Amino acid sequence: MTNSAFPDDPEAMLALGREVLGAQPFSVLMEARLEVFAPGRARLSLPLGPRLLQQFGHAHGGVVSYLADNALTFAGGSVLGPAVTTAEYKINYIRPARGEQLVAEAWVVNAGRRLAVVGCSLHVVDGSGIPTECALAQGTIATLNDDDRSAGTQD
Repeated sequence: MTNSAFPDDPEAMLALGREVLGAQPFSVLMEARLEVFAPGRARLSLPLGPRLLQQFGHAHGGVVSYLADNALTFAGGSVLGPAVTTAEYKINYIRPARGEQLVAEAWVVNAGRRLAVVGCSLHVVDGSGIPTECALAQGTIATLNDDDRSAGTQD
């Protein structure tokens, strides 16, 4: 299922997705990267450095949760269109996220006109390039109506 709001060309769709990610100040702060943005799929990553760790030396749960949320929303938006938001999601932390890079891979499980159910697997990659799964998430992504889009901005 492809949304007509996105270009048919895969490279153009990825470029548009990267533009959307770049317009999110928090994602820029997190140094998030959009690696895959295709109909029904998204993969985001971010480098794990000392500023994103908690006291035991692994990624803070909020960092893992942020990346899951954004990957879920990008995947859902790839089939629903660009004006979407997370309606809900849950995350299961499987093991501490220790590594150099955190990666979230999301896929659409089912989509209608206004809602998409999306799954997401998160893993960390160590210095040798070996991935280790650290969390699973599932969410519901919803389209925004015109009132939601024009509700104003936050400072």
